[in-house]
Amino acid sequence: MHIHILGICGTFMGGLAVLARGAGHTVTGCDAGVYPPMSTQLEAQGIRLIEGYDADQLNGLNADLFVIGNVVSRGNPLMEAILDRGLPYVSGPQWLGEHVLNGKWVLAVAGTHGKTTTSSMLTWLLEDAGLNPGFLIGGVPLNFGVSARLTDSSFFVIEADEYDTAFFDKRSKFVHYRPKTAVLNNLEFDHADIFPDLAAIETQFHHLIRTVPRIGRVVTNGREDPLERVLTRGCWSEVERFGVQGGWETLPAEDGVPVDERFAVYHNAERVGVVEWQVQGEHNRMNALAAIAAARHVGVPPAQAAKSLSSFRNVKRRMEVRGSVDGVTVYDDFAHHPTAIDTTVAGLRARVGRDNTRILAVLEPRSNTMKLGVMKAQLPASLADADLVFGYGAPSGRDALGWNLGEALAPLGGKAQAFDNLDALVKAVVHAARPGDQILVMSNGGFGGVHQKLLDALSARGAS
Repeated sequence: MHIHILGICGTFMGGLAVLARGAGHTVTGCDAGVYPPMSTQLEAQGIRLIEGYDADQLNGLNADLFVIGNVVSRGNPLMEAILDRGLPYVSGPQWLGEHVLNGKWVLAVAGTHGKTTTSSMLTWLLEDAGLNPGFLIGGVPLNFGVSARLTDSSFFVIEADEYDTAFFDKRSKFVHYRPKTAVLNNLEFDHADIFPDLAAIETQFHHLIRTVPRIGRVVTNGREDPLERVLTRGCWSEVERFGVQGGWETLPAEDGVPVDERFAVYHNAERVGVVEWQVQGEHNRMNALAAIAAARHVGVPPAQAAKSLSSFRNVKRRMEVRGSVDGVTVYDDFAHHPTAIDTTVAGLRARVGRDNTRILAVLEPRSNTMKLGVMKAQLPASLADADLVFGYGAPSGRDALGWNLGEALAPLGGKAQAFDNLDALVKAVVHAARPGDQILVMSNGGFGGVHQKLLDALSARGAS
């Protein structure tokens, strides 16, 4: 089959392209911007890429099926031509469900935060247990170096994101995953460009739960009221809760040992394993519990899973150290929602402490939800534990905020500055930075390569 993918350079659709190619299909695709590293990865797989959505690309393409990514909307010239000509099309999740997931034991990880990390942990636990799982993850787990792979294993781990509801047709795509093991990490209002409120997202999660069989298992965060509301609407499967007493819990392994470095895992008040790792933060311990519980459903003993996490290398762009110059460390993180920003800052603070170590938070609030201004009032509180805050709002173009970032950060007082010029921001951060500082860069985009700009400027400062 020849499939042509619209929006192929996103992580999800790019991963889908790799899976389709691995299954023996001819794959081509197009996107608004075709550039490395995704373009080189796809082309190395024998996938031809076309820049733009011009309808003329249909001439001579002779595709059997068009797979529509979540960036595509009505008015897209190629989408309009596909509709006008009555050509066959499906969403990415539907194609995946019918051609890859069918017949597999699917382990789906859903939630507002932590999906990529938990999916990566879970995949690694299955891999280290010799189960050779297939996977499609919205990021690059450092243990694997790729975001997707197809294997002959019965097990497949999928990062299930309600956001993969296409802009074009806005149907629930959750229903295509049909998991036997469903992980519900948490649930908050996000994706304000698609969903009007939290209740609408809860309905999406309800759709997912309705597809889990009676012999399946739902692993859910017991601290989350929205998830409890979802389950109350109907659940026909076994439920295990994590983060609450009597369910799956993390506790200090020994008195006096920082829980960030070593913690014990308990299930039903019984100690079942110990995790020693380099991943930080309470949110990641919750992710670990979810992964251990889900892995147990397919037969991985909790003690073994806990041990496997010692060799888990996290995910690219999750507290990824980009470099260190003159005692100043620069991190890159994907955090872009106030809750994620808060937990990321808290995790770094727990790791580095407060004595003679400052956190300089560098933030680009460019997500669709942030651009709509829905969460801007929550920004100051999420950044309260940073010592200095440098915010960037693009003055124009696709990522322009449309609201005043300086006013939004004003409750932080003199420790916060807002910029609409990237070079000016870099200059200010480097001027403020001193040995021992941790520069935490947070954005769900490339942020104009600010990480390297900071490292280069710090190096130049040291050389002068």
